[in-house]
Amino acid sequence: MHRQMCWLSKSGGDGEKILYLQTEPNQPWRPYTAFGHFAVPDYKIQGGSKGWATYQKLLKAGWTLVPSTRANEFGSTSSYAESTVQNQ
Repeated sequence: MHRQMCWLSKSGGDGEKILYLQTEPNQPWRPYTAFGHFAVPDYKIQGGSKGWATYQKLLKAGWTLVPSTRANEFGSTSSYAESTVQNQ
């Protein structure tokens, strides 16, 4: 299974980065919140990274972290897919 993670800016620029996931080659990167079956609740730490708890879980499960600068090599990042899933 293709399982990759990357820290990307939601706006595509230099803004705050959140965890994005890609489960299939050539699919767009999607926010971790779009994957309810993989995502875990964020830590309640002011200023904490969005997706850090999920990152730790998936890293232990064997997912690969892709550097942000190389994300284009592993799938479409020209327009990151948006999620309608809301954090609870």
